[in-house]
Amino acid sequence: MINPLPLVILGPTASGKSDVAMALAGRHSDAEVVVVDAMQVYRGMDIGTAKPSAADRVAVAHHCLDLVDASEEYTVADFAGTARQALASIVGRDRRALLVAGTGLYLRSITDQLEVPGRWPEVRAELDAIVTTDGIEALHRRLSELDPAAAAKMEPTNVRRVVRAMEVTLGGGRPFSSYGPGVDTYLPVPFVQFGLRWPRPVLAKRIVERVHRMIDNGLVAEVESLAQGPISRTARQALGYKEILDFLGGACSLESAIETTITRTRQFAVRQERWFRRDPRIRWIAIDDDPVATALPVLERAWQTSN
Repeated sequence: MINPLPLVILGPTASGKSDVAMALAGRHSDAEVVVVDAMQVYRGMDIGTAKPSAADRVAVAHHCLDLVDASEEYTVADFAGTARQALASIVGRDRRALLVAGTGLYLRSITDQLEVPGRWPEVRAELDAIVTTDGIEALHRRLSELDPAAAAKMEPTNVRRVVRAMEVTLGGGRPFSSYGPGVDTYLPVPFVQFGLRWPRPVLAKRIVERVHRMIDNGLVAEVESLAQGPISRTARQALGYKEILDFLGGACSLESAIETTITRTRQFAVRQERWFRRDPRIRWIAIDDDPVATALPVLERAWQTSN
């Protein structure tokens, strides 16, 4: 018997992908959800990350939630290992994975089996200093000498990519290009992927409602509790948490923190959509109003036929 392919529901924040996934999983007793989100891995960060409710987690098995404390750093490589184990376990029990994805690189680490390089903060700091003094073009010229294949794939003025390639090459002791074709290559994968696409103004309105709902549900108290202990650099940057921490530290008013959260979340949603839209393997479902009513029939057909 051939195992059916895992199904992926992806989209920007506030697109309703979790609701759609629960509606689909509720129809199929063999479905288990794998959450692909960089911030839902942290324990205690529930409201601001829109983590699945306790009731949802009782109704349908969920994986890749609450993996580490907020004080710990957690990388995409860490996540990839955990998620691959979860997928293997699901298949081994003759069940089927339903991935709910908002973090593009985390998803690619699973679907494309990306070999994700590590991080070398000290090397990165030295490279940032070089960019400040000599400019990014000088660093790109050095990359061309050390890893011409990687240098040829990026603009000499792209600071983020050039610095990252140099960090990996110097810190890891091997060329950045040796880690595989990279995220700009889209090979066939054994996953069926669907994206939820909203008109941008409608999604922006949903984001406003979502942020205010989080505040009403106790986000400030949640962040206050987290602030009693150390918070890792990664966790501290989570949308909503960073802004509320600024408020708690006296850097701004609560109203300002809320408005900043809304603005940054809208910007983040645009970046998510742009990342996903580059992937030609994703099938898009246009949503105007009710994501469950619109997407469920499409996904149900895919669930029945994807092998």
